[in-house]
Amino acid sequence: YWQGYWESTGSFITPQFALLDTSKPKYYVLDMFPYPSGSGLHVGHPSGYTATDVVARYKRARGYNVLHPMGWDAFGLPAEQYAMATGTHPAASTRDNVARFRGQLRRLGLSYDWSRELSTAEPEYYRWTQHAFLSALRRGLAYRREAPVNWCPALGTVLANEEVVQGRSERGNHPVQRLPMKQWMLAITRHAERLLRGLSSLDWDSHVLDMQRNWIGRSEGALVEFEVERGGGERAGSPSSAGTLSAFTTRPDTLFGATYVAVAPEHPSALLWTTADRLAEVEAYVAAAASKSDLERAEAAAGKSGVWTGSWARHPATGELLPLWVADYVLGGVGTGALMGVPSHDLRDAAFAEAFDLPFRAVVEDADGDDASGKGRTPPADPRPDRVYTGVAGRVKDSRSPDGSLCADGMSVPEAQRAVVAWLQARGRGRHHVQYKLRDWLFARQRYWGEPFPVAYEQLADGSLAEEPSPLAEDSLPLRLPPLSDFRPTGTPEGPLSKLQDWVRTSLPGSENAPRPALRETSTMPQWAGSCWYFLRFVDPWNASAPADPDAQRYWLPVDLYVGGAEHAVLHLLYARFWQQMLFDAGAATCEEPFQKLVSQGMVLGEVEYTAPCLAAEGAEPLAHGGAWDLDAVRPLSPEEEAANPHAVPVRVPADLVRADGAGGFCLASR
Repeated sequence: YWQGYWESTGSFITPQFALLDTSKPKYYVLDMFPYPSGSGLHVGHPSGYTATDVVARYKRARGYNVLHPMGWDAFGLPAEQYAMATGTHPAASTRDNVARFRGQLRRLGLSYDWSRELSTAEPEYYRWTQHAFLSALRRGLAYRREAPVNWCPALGTVLANEEVVQGRSERGNHPVQRLPMKQWMLAITRHAERLLRGLSSLDWDSHVLDMQRNWIGRSEGALVEFEVERGGGERAGSPSSAGTLSAFTTRPDTLFGATYVAVAPEHPSALLWTTADRLAEVEAYVAAAASKSDLERAEAAAGKSGVWTGSWARHPATGELLPLWVADYVLGGVGTGALMGVPSHDLRDAAFAEAFDLPFRAVVEDADGDDASGKGRTPPADPRPDRVYTGVAGRVKDSRSPDGSLCADGMSVPEAQRAVVAWLQARGRGRHHVQYKLRDWLFARQRYWGEPFPVAYEQLADGSLAEEPSPLAEDSLPLRLPPLSDFRPTGTPEGPLSKLQDWVRTSLPGSENAPRPALRETSTMPQWAGSCWYFLRFVDPWNASAPADPDAQRYWLPVDLYVGGAEHAVLHLLYARFWQQMLFDAGAATCEEPFQKLVSQGMVLGEVEYTAPCLAAEGAEPLAHGGAWDLDAVRPLSPEEEAANPHAVPVRVPADLVRADGAGGFCLASR
């Protein structure tokens, strides 16, 4: 009765902004919308949805204007993988799954405003996703570059760093390889400091805030310049290939403790700085390192693998020649892809030096004058524990340049850091620098089910393609995803859309109305693109001229309560904050932070199954009949009770349970 009444009276429909009484306080309560990529809801969905529904009903009862919408994160890998597993097309499976999910949510009796329902796979929606991408392209936030990427052969696509967990894909747990490839990127690193600062204003669980802070990974230190000197024998590169090597360190106070310099295997000058007699060995090492994940290379067991280039790096303060190594524990995507090795004050440097018999040179001692004891002493399992001190509470020693222009002896670590950086900067041999662990967002996928990129590449007279893409006109959006029966990945950098040559071949406007032949981009955007801004569209989903009306945004945003899993801390939540800042800077959003309060409802770690006694005729399924439940009898049975009751049958939640009795039945069975 009540669900019919709610539906017929529009009890939970929030009026459009023009008709809304804005003198009332507002409350925007939002669930992380689901991927419609399975056979139905699982118990983890209503565990959070029930909580937000309670809050929404309470706020309505207190006189608030409440916005409580629901939609579907329909594009991307989850939906496409489900379609491949079931032998259906993602357009059909997504449509069917959305209908099933919607029906289940309605049977739960949750008070969603279904008039605002949206899907990220609808052209009317992804038109504005494409619009935001073009805005980022115009402002230099979207760009293409060749870089080592995470290639997953099983998924047939590249993955963002945030989608790789311990060298395997977050979706499907498949092995991931590192390969050089030209890809679309979004310059999220330009927002790193802003993303970090914004966390202080948010009412989020502390562990989620810490996860974002750690992922952004702010480090403060110095860039130190080393002049590369040619080794003995004829060099592999040209005579001009020797130059300056820039290494980042968070411990400039240990400059005088450096005994070697190392670069990543993917460093662009690694082979150029290699002497001819060492070239074959270095090339083999670089090739072997390409098959390892960043995690494998950065683990504690790493750091014992490397090869000498045959060349040297001149110490900027002492003039000493330090051996220049290629080592796979140095990551090309972190800092400059080079480091100064200080074995006496860094654990991984110590492991490397121990493996290759490189010298240890202690230049920091603790307050008691012992450089190998006190706070920072490495545990016995670490290499040469008697020679490694990582503390920062002591004093600097043996840190004086030959000409006396720099002397840090006796200084505290912070004092020495300032002195060393000032000295380097005054002589053009380094400077203060802040860097972030965060890498730019790899934004292309070699898959079918996603937003097409609204760009094309002009075909030049010689048949080659222009290096820089041309954006499509705004009035041509949306660029619709074309139908494609064979949507499986090609297994190459070309996405499945490359199979549609009639679609790929297009034209761009030319002078005197002469069209220029061009080819479309065949990769698609990642699943995170559409979910980055759906909360904003919910405030004005009917708008055909903008993502959302600014006045509606100013009233409803930010979201007052956002509920979802903490597993999205460095994926959806970080990307959504960045996207909102992009829209804010472009004048398309009215606030910088999208979610004021975040609550993580936890994660169901196993299948939940309850049993309930049969309430109809003997042998009947308790959920197959149309009668009411006996409320006193509905409860889980203990093993002993179940064994004694021949009519007890297993009931899985929530789908089976709510089919018969709605949300009340689910709550009773799970108490």
